[in-house]
Amino acid sequence: MDFEAGANTKALLKKNKIGKTISDTLFDILNFTLWVVILAVILYPLWIIIISSVSSHEAIFAGKVLLWPVDFSLIGYEAVFQHSLLLRSYLNSIIYTTAGTALSVMVTMMASYALSRKFAGKRFINFYFIFTMFFTGGLIPQFLMNQRLGLYNTVTLMIIINCVSVWNLMIARTYISSSIPNELYEAAAIDGAGHFTYFFRVILPLSGTIMAVLCVYSGVARWNDYFTALIYIRDENLLPLQTVLRQLIAAHTSGTSMDAMMGFFGDGKAISDAVRRAEVVKYCCIVISTAPVIVLYIYMQKFFVKGVTVGSLKG
Repeated sequence: MDFEAGANTKALLKKNKIGKTISDTLFDILNFTLWVVILAVILYPLWIIIISSVSSHEAIFAGKVLLWPVDFSLIGYEAVFQHSLLLRSYLNSIIYTTAGTALSVMVTMMASYALSRKFAGKRFINFYFIFTMFFTGGLIPQFLMNQRLGLYNTVTLMIIINCVSVWNLMIARTYISSSIPNELYEAAAIDGAGHFTYFFRVILPLSGTIMAVLCVYSGVARWNDYFTALIYIRDENLLPLQTVLRQLIAAHTSGTSMDAMMGFFGDGKAISDAVRRAEVVKYCCIVISTAPVIVLYIYMQKFFVKGVTVGSLKG
């Protein structure tokens, strides 16, 4: 009987199915075309950088590199990977990003949970956090403070600095307040759970989506950070990837500029080749530095899609 009822229901739905009108079909075509164009506009510059990094510098400056690599060449990558500190800096960036992001997400979630609760002085604490978004002590006081704390030129500083972003804190606080009902805390409190038990056993398991978003925000910011090491790190073995790549580009550019100044007395063709090779090195540096971030975005995409649907259903 159940099988027959199901078959009859499917037949009735199929019979009453409303077909698409011409307007619907036209809208679908225009919508699909629009998004394909937008996707192409976004991806084409990235594709140009990738194919330029494996093309010859002559083809790049001649404007021949448009859709596919021309005169395949790895001269740019050879110049980059010949740098003695590259692999070490890559490992440093992985360590700084992984440890710093984990610490940042945990501290942010703990602070956001505390701010989502009702307690005396909550307005003042909120104002204290938000005030730091607009006003800071500046670079020199921060440098002197970290130096006197013994954090100058240390791995610890690269991990704990900029640990909390107030913007991320506000996002996480709003998520906890709006997506996790207070009745869960009341039920947990009846069972004898305190704030720590409730946070680790209820809040964190239910906050996977926002934690993934925070991981992306914090991880990308830390991976792309070169300025912190430029100010605080003097040991070359502790430098992150972005700082080393910046030094590499600067070295090629300054070397090229020096050759250009001597071009009146030397080989003009050699000067021109040096300029073009420096441009290829820049493309290679972009590919090397952005590849992990792209992989991270692709992996975390499912969490972003899930985040869009959070709160769309009730019950």
